[in-house]
Amino acid sequence: AAFRMTPQPGVPPEEAAAAVAAESSTGTWTTVWTDGLTSLDRYKGRCYDIEPVAGDENQYIAYVAYPSDLFEEGSVTNLFTSIVGNVFGFKALRALRLEDLRIPPAYVKTFQGPPHGIQVERDKLNKYGRPLLGCTIKPKLGLSAKNYGRAVYECLRG
Repeated sequence: AAFRMTPQPGVPPEEAAAAVAAESSTGTWTTVWTDGLTSLDRYKGRCYDIEPVAGDENQYIAYVAYPSDLFEEGSVTNLFTSIVGNVFGFKALRALRLEDLRIPPAYVKTFQGPPHGIQVERDKLNKYGRPLLGCTIKPKLGLSAKNYGRAVYECLRG
């Protein structure tokens, strides 16, 4: 994973990158009694490189590698919850963004895919020759009831 990060003033980039690697894998903000029941070292994310971002003062790209055993096979939810779930709230960082993620082919092969293919979905929806998109319309973003209803209608209509 490649994270673009801006450490808080006074926090060295190496310290910030190590914190990102830890929190996005096995780290936590407190001591947990179960830590002694397993070898956490086997599951730790490790920052293996830090590069300054050209033209952006105090911004760095931190490259973090994760052992495949850290993630549940075939679970996108587990993968992303682990990598980006709690890492963005660090006090040591002013800003953090996931820029790139490379997934090893062996791990990709653990994803079964849907029980049927795109053609079955297109046949059910009677929609051909265009992309199928899904979306969430969030009512808390200030839409009036009328405009929210309109947006939902247009979305469902396709």
